[in-house]
Amino acid sequence: MTSSDVTALVPGDVASRSARVGASLDPVAAASARVGFACARFNGGISVRLLDGALDALDLAGAGAASATVVWVPGAFELPLAAQRLVASGTVDAVVGLGAVIRGDTPHFDFVAGQSAAGLSRVMLDTGVPVVFGVLTTDTVGQALERCAAGPANKGYEAAMTALEMVGLLRALPAAVAARNGGA
Repeated sequence: MTSSDVTALVPGDVASRSARVGASLDPVAAASARVGFACARFNGGISVRLLDGALDALDLAGAGAASATVVWVPGAFELPLAAQRLVASGTVDAVVGLGAVIRGDTPHFDFVAGQSAAGLSRVMLDTGVPVVFGVLTTDTVGQALERCAAGPANKGYEAAMTALEMVGLLRALPAAVAARNGGA
């Protein structure tokens, strides 16, 4: 199942729920964020399209693609290590892993997709730096191509916007907590 109008967040939902709680944060994307991209060369034609969408998102959000760092790894399985090193470099505020794992006739798909996702998640939780899973996991090449077409529906675009939003949230969170606690 995919997102649809039935599952979409309706305008006003966040504001109405925010009015019911003591503190609620929904900050805008951080335009000053430095984003690192770890891109897989395997299925690289998909990775390039995802990266194009991601760089378009940075430019549109005002973060500027020129401030991005891009590293290339052999495949999706290697993305977590590259993400970990990007974070450790101290030169990025968020990392986006980009690639495509397309189902074949063997269980290889399940191992690579699952370990890539788990590894990227681990880097994020271990470091406290946003690491976004921008790896397509599709049954066919056609499905992958649909998800990396130019425009805001490009999953690379979405992943970059998620990274910027998470940086904005994490920057705003300490101030909001301090304000709620009386500045303490």
